[in-house]
Amino acid sequence: QVQLVESGGGSVQSGGSLRLSCAASGLIFSIASMDWYRQAPGKQRELVAGIRSSGSTNYVDSVKGRFTVSRDNAKKMVYLQMNSLNPEDTAVYYCHVELRTGASAYHFWGQGTQVTVSS
Repeated sequence: QVQLVESGGGSVQSGGSLRLSCAASGLIFSIASMDWYRQAPGKQRELVAGIRSSGSTNYVDSVKGRFTVSRDNAKKMVYLQMNSLNPEDTAVYYCHVELRTGASAYHFWGQGTQVTVSS
């Protein structure tokens, strides 16, 4: 069974930094594309950053230059380094993976970790 477990959330002041971690199990991690999503109160869940098995990355415009996604295949971990945080980054952050088999796609989510940024 695929499991994703996030950690590293917390409360920081504007301008601060946090590093989120996601531990994955139950999948061939090295070939999986991993994503970080976030959901703020009253808003839709949005894709924040993704990292492919090749190491290529993508970011939503609002975090470019501030957030960095990385992975450690040996440890089956994916990270999100968040710098220059601002109150608009306050949200629950989720680790996500989509696995495909044939024509079917399966989405797996972690339980989420709260990030709160105060001004």
